[in-house]
Amino acid sequence: MQQEKSISPTIHTIAGQELLLLPEKAIFWTQKKILLLADLHLGKAAHFRKAGIPISGKIHEHDLHTLDNLLNQWQPLQVIFLGDLFHSSFNQEWNRLEAWMEEKKNILFTLIRGNHDVLPRQLYAGSCLQVVDEKMEISPFLLTHHPPEEANSNTSLYTLCGHVHPAIQLSGQGRQQLSLPCFYFGLHYGILPAFGKFTGFYKIKPKAGEQVYGVLPERVIPLGS
Repeated sequence: MQQEKSISPTIHTIAGQELLLLPEKAIFWTQKKILLLADLHLGKAAHFRKAGIPISGKIHEHDLHTLDNLLNQWQPLQVIFLGDLFHSSFNQEWNRLEAWMEEKKNILFTLIRGNHDVLPRQLYAGSCLQVVDEKMEISPFLLTHHPPEEANSNTSLYTLCGHVHPAIQLSGQGRQQLSLPCFYFGLHYGILPAFGKFTGFYKIKPKAGEQVYGVLPERVIPLGS
């Protein structure tokens, strides 16, 4: 049975395209039926365990469960990972990810390689994952891992990317402060929050004219521009 969709997803429209900003920290591009997400960092727990730090792999099971629910809810034709899908060198959590993708027969999985996607190419080639180096154009968007340098941008396409793990700090009365992961949309590019649960974040300071959406557990809220 198809599950209910996320409660009142927030719509961000750019270049005539409707992007649904989901509280699971992903974007559903309605016209193309593409699910976009960045920075899962699967396998990071095992990477830490190799270093003697006891981190449970169940944290990645939570991420895959969340992604499973999104696939059931939105029925995308394609899932595009905007880099840092797998955290580092090979470990058994890659086998779990590979088996999970194999179960999704009607979905095309595409990875735009990020700086942490360093697995041998033969591993990618032996999976159902399509791998693209650096960037992918699906007009009107340019999909990458790293944000572009605005001064050196030579494309009319709007860039969607990851890498930064953006968060916004909110301040209230009595010196109260709260940091929320966020979606960021500037003049030339937008940044998705990190999808993975076992990731840090970087506090951004948006400028005038830039749009930020804070991510709460059940909804995404506009925070002005």
